[in-house]
Amino acid sequence: MNAINERQEKIINLFDGSTFIKVNEISELLNVSEVTIRKDLKFLESKGLLYRTHGGARKQSNYAFDKHINEKELVQITQKESISKAAVAFVEDNDFIIIASGTTLHEFAKVLINFRKLTVLTSSLKVAIELGNRPSVEVIQLGGEVRKSSASVVGSISETILKQFSCNKLFLSVDGIDPEFGLSTSNAAEAHLNSIMVNSADQVYILADSSKINKRGFGRICSISEVDTLITDKGISEKQYNLFIEMGIDVVIAHCENLTNS
Repeated sequence: MNAINERQEKIINLFDGSTFIKVNEISELLNVSEVTIRKDLKFLESKGLLYRTHGGARKQSNYAFDKHINEKELVQITQKESISKAAVAFVEDNDFIIIASGTTLHEFAKVLINFRKLTVLTSSLKVAIELGNRPSVEVIQLGGEVRKSSASVVGSISETILKQFSCNKLFLSVDGIDPEFGLSTSNAAEAHLNSIMVNSADQVYILADSSKINKRGFGRICSISEVDTLITDKGISEKQYNLFIEMGIDVVIAHCENLTNS
């Protein structure tokens, strides 16, 4: 196997502190042709050291892949708990809310307490079970095909039922938040159901830890312009924060007291 040469090692070091670098920028910095840089990037990608994108490369892949809910429950635990607690501030008595599926939203359901009356429409089996024994919460579970890997329902039956309702708030968790591609998730059927949820709510709240920013899932849900508020953690960069603010999105940064569980 070919070893990494000195120039290619310099290319890898250029990515420290940067998420994306263009081919022409690398070419100018190292004073070599863009053709040579493209060959280097292709070689480094074959080694699993970076990911090529249109016009450049990034240190990590910007694609989110489907994972089982049992695996998702073990990551970003503290961030999810903090984000969920921050999101509760946007819930009021007598709200009609949609709660989508996902481990962050299950955490959110756990802290939906001390309300006199709430009506919750959900695709998540775990959310429905969590809220089902609370007298002050009326739960409407969407029907349809059970997606076992996410413990939620998807498909035409759930979509038809959802279209019969109009709610004032949607709490949605996603696999990817990309300024250009928009909101996305790794499953196409879930993405389509989520898009209907967006159209069925007056306000859209995204609960997502900062690792989801600048990522893309397979299925697009909607554009960033559909989002009212993003609730995330302090891992969001200043550049990312300012970009979302410029796009008209309110950004709430949840305070994480302990990050040892992440």
